[in-house]
Amino acid sequence: MTEPGLIESSPAGPDTLRLFFALWPDDATRAALNRAGKWLHQHWGGRRMRADTLHITLAFLGSTPAGQLDALAACADMVRTDAFELVLDQAGYWRHNRIGWLGVNQTPQHLELVGALNTALQGGGFAVDARPHVPHVTLLRNSAGGEALPCEPVHWPVRDFVLVVSRREADGMHYDVIRRWPLA
Repeated sequence: MTEPGLIESSPAGPDTLRLFFALWPDDATRAALNRAGKWLHQHWGGRRMRADTLHITLAFLGSTPAGQLDALAACADMVRTDAFELVLDQAGYWRHNRIGWLGVNQTPQHLELVGALNTALQGGGFAVDARPHVPHVTLLRNSAGGEALPCEPVHWPVRDFVLVVSRREADGMHYDVIRRWPLA
C-alpha cells in the first residue's frame, strides 16, 4: 500500500502516524502558489511556507495508529467524484492564528469531494471535523496580515487526492504522499 521508507513514526508513538487527506498540487500549480506566497509576503510579512508543503487539507486525521492505514485506504477507495478545476482567487488573513492564505471567492466544486470523503470516513469509524470546510492554501505563518488584497488567480486542475503523513523535523514540518486516488 505504501512506498518503502515513506512512513516514519510520529512523536505520539512508534506505531502512530500524523495523517491527513489533501489536494496536492502538480508542479505548475505549486509554482503558481509559491509565487502567490512571495507576493503576499511582500505585503504582509511573516514566514513563507516552503513550496513542497503547499496543499489544501480535505480531512485532518491527526495521530492515527499505523494499523489503520488499510481501513483509511478502503474509505478513500469508496469516494467517487469528478475531476475539476479549482480557482484560488482570494487572499485572506486569519488574525487568531496569524495565517495568510489563498482561497476561493466562489463556492468550490471540491466540497462534493470533501463531503464524499467525510461520509466514507465516518462510515469507517473515523472522526471528521464538523466545522464547515474552508478551502485554502496556507502561504504565510506568523504574519502581520492586513487588508484583503486582490490577487492573480491560481488555476488548479484537480485530478486526484492524496493521503499524507507529516513529521516534525528540526527545520519544520515535512510531508510525504503515501497514496493517491484518481478522480473520474
